[in-house]
Amino acid sequence: MSWVPLLGFSFLVFFLLVFLFSKFLGYMKKEQNLVIESFKDLLIDKDNPVGLNREELEKLKQQQQEAQRHLSDVISRIPVIQKDGRFQIDEEAIRQRRAAAHDEGTSGTVNDGII
Repeated sequence: MSWVPLLGFSFLVFFLLVFLFSKFLGYMKKEQNLVIESFKDLLIDKDNPVGLNREELEKLKQQQQEAQRHLSDVISRIPVIQKDGRFQIDEEAIRQRRAAAHDEGTSGTVNDGII
């Protein structure tokens, strides 16, 4: 027996199975109201690596921007000095703030956000 009829028969069986599988998928989608995503939807987007929908992505971006603003605000309150070419926390300024806060009768952590 030659390999050509065997190859033709195998292609026939393969395409028959693909056809039956596509019919089965169509039936299941119709019966269970399923939505099958395309491969294009599954590709990783550099702006959306997790695969969130548009509303969730915009909400997450807004939360990250708010967190970034808050972090910048908190960092800007920390007194720093440059010593030996490196930025270090100015401990003397922190002590002065705590002493001033203690004299006013309030906590230094509440006043300036520094522990």
